[in-house]
Amino acid sequence: MDHPTHGCVLLLDGTPDRRRGALPNPTAHAIAGASPRGFLAAASADVVQLPAMAGPQSVLAYLQDAARVPGPLLVWVTGHVMVPARRSTELHLALRESTASTVRYTGLPWTWLTRTLREHAGPTLLLVDAEADAHAWPHVSAAAHDGSLAAGLAVCGVLTPAAAKPSPEAGPYTRAFLTALSLGHPAAGPTLDPVLPHQLALTQATLPEGFLALRYGATGPVLANRAAPGPAAGPPAVTAPPAAAPEPPQPEEDPLPRILAAARAGRHNEAAAMAAAWEQQTLRRHGPHSAEAGLWVEVRADLARLAGDHPRAAELWMSAASHRLARGGPADTEALAALKRAHYCWQHSGDRARRLAPALLALWEQLPDGSEAAADVRTRLEETPPTLSR
Repeated sequence: MDHPTHGCVLLLDGTPDRRRGALPNPTAHAIAGASPRGFLAAASADVVQLPAMAGPQSVLAYLQDAARVPGPLLVWVTGHVMVPARRSTELHLALRESTASTVRYTGLPWTWLTRTLREHAGPTLLLVDAEADAHAWPHVSAAAHDGSLAAGLAVCGVLTPAAAKPSPEAGPYTRAFLTALSLGHPAAGPTLDPVLPHQLALTQATLPEGFLALRYGATGPVLANRAAPGPAAGPPAVTAPPAAAPEPPQPEEDPLPRILAAARAGRHNEAAAMAAAWEQQTLRRHGPHSAEAGLWVEVRADLARLAGDHPRAAELWMSAASHRLARGGPADTEALAALKRAHYCWQHSGDRARRLAPALLALWEQLPDGSEAAADVRTRLEETPPTLSR
């Protein structure tokens, strides 16, 4: 292969006020602790972490050094994006000394970041999980929508409104993205299209209202696929097909035991991400109305139950039952089994049971032997007063 053998991962933490007692950035800490060298599609890589940096010129020097590495370059930005309080609308990544009144001089201008990364000769990916306060948000939103935030670079990530107080946990997008990277993708080759973990992260993460999802441009082979064998990817999380195969063959190893083992061990996000990756492969191969796709709905239903989310499990089991009824009709014994599971989860759905009841009742009324279960749903509806909406 002609891919470069050496790359660089740069972790840029834009968190202000560290010396004034603010919590260290847990998102940056999670990335640094996740073996970021293994994310890169290169035989070896430098990892440079820039926490609590003071002075934009110092950060610029590190960026320029990273841009000189000929191989793949991954720059992961966390922290705060700010706009000077007066006389400027230019976006800045906050650094240690930055405040709204000083960021014009103490923060890193966003244009410095994008201009330097555009000078890199090899494949480049900018990952962003940052927040902005109310003053900066209109300018951040405008830059995200008109493309100036990316300035021609390949970018994935999210921007969120600043929280009232710092969270002690890593950002939900980064946690989900790291999980997706660690699992890889069973249908990809030795390198991973950043769009795949980005989409999985958006699906799995509980993001604050009003967030901006960032996705711009195309990238070369930057991310290694952990699900594919190879020296840069590490051991496979699931069995992957050869990269040159025109269509993924059936895996040699059934992924379900691995997925269920993760769920039963309490690693629910990992199990959900693995199931989502395999479900996407199945949808591409067989289509959304296939029996194979229906099986993955049932897997996700069981994962929701194991995670204690009974309302979500009830919804998914109802979807599975409806899928089987559409294929096999009222005599389908598997449809009956799925509906019984939906009924059990519905009974444990608490305040959300009333909202789910009409759909469950409609399904039971399609089955010849569903009258007793349908009566149970009606009885519970009569016994449960409606919840007042706020």
